[in-house]
Amino acid sequence: MNINPHDYAEGFIAEDAVKSAARARGVEIGTHDVSPGTGAYLRHLAQLLSAQSVVEIGTGSGVGSLWLLEGMIKSGTLTSIDDEMEHSSIAKLAFAQAEIEAPRFRLITNSVMDVMTKLADRAYDLVVFRHNPEDLNFAISEAHRILRSGGVFVIDNFFGGAKVPDPAQRDPKTIALREAGKAIKADTESWMSVLITTGDGLLLATKL
Repeated sequence: MNINPHDYAEGFIAEDAVKSAARARGVEIGTHDVSPGTGAYLRHLAQLLSAQSVVEIGTGSGVGSLWLLEGMIKSGTLTSIDDEMEHSSIAKLAFAQAEIEAPRFRLITNSVMDVMTKLADRAYDLVVFRHNPEDLNFAISEAHRILRSGGVFVIDNFFGGAKVPDPAQRDPKTIALREAGKAIKADTESWMSVLITTGDGLLLATKL
């Protein structure tokens, strides 16, 4: 029996019961959450960065938030932004079940663009984008402003359901992802980037 290496990697680090329950609640209301492999990778990245201040754009059910919080330093704070109150509500439930103390997170339900403009310059170690791709041009610019030097911007689900690598796919969300990738890759004075196949694709860009 041949096992797909991607599937093997996705299941290499198993989710705990709290994350599984949060994911199930997300499925019920249609959230877009990190894959298990992506979550484990983001936890690892947060730990490598000794991340203290992290921004997550797109809270979903809170699964990604839980992975990030596990990798951040214990005094760190996660700011998670979503424009759907129902998403923030179920994420808060997941945090309670995981016994995450209130000072460790800020759940903000509002327009992503409105909130990002209010975040401080050069104050964050990691920004994870998991939201409407059509907001990416704005998010890239704001991420560069709020990240410290050496901080990392991550675009989750970069392959857009396998559409981005296919030039025949021309819907607005796919085009937005494709153009964002081209822009980051070309801006070698601002970013050092890499694309990996974890989950539905992760584009990582380190602020230079």
